[in-house]
Amino acid sequence: MKHAIVRLTVLASMVAVVGQAASSHLTLAVAGRANAAASIAALSKIAVTAWAVTAPGGATDIYAARSTDGGRTFGAPVRVNDVAGDASVGGEQPPHVALVPRPSGEPSIVVVWTAKRKEGTRILSARSDDGGATFGKARPLAGGEAPGNRGWEAITTDREGGVVFVWLDHRETAPSSGTAAPMQHEGHDHAGGAKAPGNSVDGAVRAQMSKLYFSRGDEEGRAVAAGVCYCCKTAVVAGADGSIYAAWRHVYPGNIRDIAFTVSRDGGRTFGAPLRVSDDRWVLDGCPENGPAMALDSRQRVHIVWPTLVSGQTPDAEPTLDLFYASSSDGRSFTPRTRLPAQGLPRHVNIAAMPDDSLVAVWEEQAAGTRRVVVGRARGGQPFTRRIVSGGERASYPVVASTEAAALVAWTAESNGRSSIQISRVAD
Repeated sequence: MKHAIVRLTVLASMVAVVGQAASSHLTLAVAGRANAAASIAALSKIAVTAWAVTAPGGATDIYAARSTDGGRTFGAPVRVNDVAGDASVGGEQPPHVALVPRPSGEPSIVVVWTAKRKEGTRILSARSDDGGATFGKARPLAGGEAPGNRGWEAITTDREGGVVFVWLDHRETAPSSGTAAPMQHEGHDHAGGAKAPGNSVDGAVRAQMSKLYFSRGDEEGRAVAAGVCYCCKTAVVAGADGSIYAAWRHVYPGNIRDIAFTVSRDGGRTFGAPLRVSDDRWVLDGCPENGPAMALDSRQRVHIVWPTLVSGQTPDAEPTLDLFYASSSDGRSFTPRTRLPAQGLPRHVNIAAMPDDSLVAVWEEQAAGTRRVVVGRARGGQPFTRRIVSGGERASYPVVASTEAAALVAWTAESNGRSSIQISRVAD
């Protein structure tokens, strides 16, 4: 796949120092702008963080920074998108990054993000083959430029070095004129089409026009599941045996919003029927904007974490969100869910498998009047243990990736009207 090289010059006055913060966290930021919505990928000692950088007027760009020492240091941020200010991203749908192994030299870097167009949102992709020094011209994802809205994508690399994508797609709700429809959430038209009291139409019926799409490389995207809960993030991982696994929040009959899973055993050519990960029975006529995350260990075991609504601890207590974990050794059934050791009001959970098959989960907690980031560790099938890794700033939307020696945790930090991406290297 050939890409025209776009050389982007970053003014020194725009880029903040990328270095060690007083709290032992690394700070990534473009000065004078809002920095948020990070994702991170790692391969051996190479790690790349991508995030959104928003100017005071609202224009948003995508930046990336690379580490060659397992996340101990990062280089200066480089702008990824060639059309300035065209990104439309957020915490639940950040720009995503994947590293593509090459026979010699460093891996290629692929970044995907959503952008607004007259016909609806588009998913764009740009690639760097020179270690993140430059990125090629952005290209629409194959099948990701139809009329209507789409997003909440996930990205990974398969065993053959191909880039695999999944996303949520609303092309079937687009007007025949080809112009963008109002943003719809799993059948809810926020311009006035949401279910009115007494309406007998089940949310699962209305959600059939919301679909999970899959694409590999330059192949045309295609739907692999219908009835998805729109505006919740998706997850995708690829196995050493050629299998591809996807997870998302699904709308089941009765307007129940539980986590679904599917697997392809033939490299993405076909997918099995969706499997319900856990019978949580979260009834909601709307999107919680809180999707699943997934990791695959060296023994090809699937690990999924997600939030759902649970009853209060006392009969008169209000229901609240909690975080859960389940695993599968065969992709055909999952273990009963177990709680993660979260406190306060937890959200936005992510997970990574380490080289020794231990697990690192990260999540955000709203507690003590602020938001903080927590790391959970689990080894050998034991319960997760927890520790807070963020400092006194407001911390949200954490993500995690595994290097050969440590887990890298990144999140959005806000303090005194400024925001940055913080990175913590968790070695034990």
